[in-house]
Amino acid sequence: MSPTGSLKVYYDAVCPGCRRDRARYERWAGEAGEQVAWCDVTTYQQALRDKGIDPQAALLSLHVEDDAGRIVDGIDAYVLLMQRVPRLRPLAWLIGLPGVKALLSWCYDHWVRRRLAREGRLPD
Repeated sequence: MSPTGSLKVYYDAVCPGCRRDRARYERWAGEAGEQVAWCDVTTYQQALRDKGIDPQAALLSLHVEDDAGRIVDGIDAYVLLMQRVPRLRPLAWLIGLPGVKALLSWCYDHWVRRRLAREGRLPD
C-alpha cells in the first residue's frame, strides 16, 4: 500500500477514545489528513458487507482501505495511517516489528473486547 493517495478508515465513532484518536491524528497529519475519509462502522455496515467485511469484525478492529480497494486491519491499519505522519513514522516502524506487532495485536484485541463488553456492544 502506498503512503500517499486516499484512504477510508472504518472505525467505531461511538467510542469516545476512538474519536479522540481521530482528532489527534487529523491535527498531527495536517494536509496528509485531508486524504483520509473517516467512516463510522455503524453507518457503513452495508458498504463493509459489499467489500466482504463483517461489520462485527470492523467493530472489533480498525479497517483501512486504500484508493485501489485493498483493505488492511488491526495493527497493520494503524501502521498504514502512522506512516503518513512524519512524527509517527518511527512508531509505525516499531509497532510493525513482528514480536511487537503480535504483542500489541493481542493487547489491542483484549482491550477492544473489554470496552465493547462494558458498553454492552460486544458482538456475539
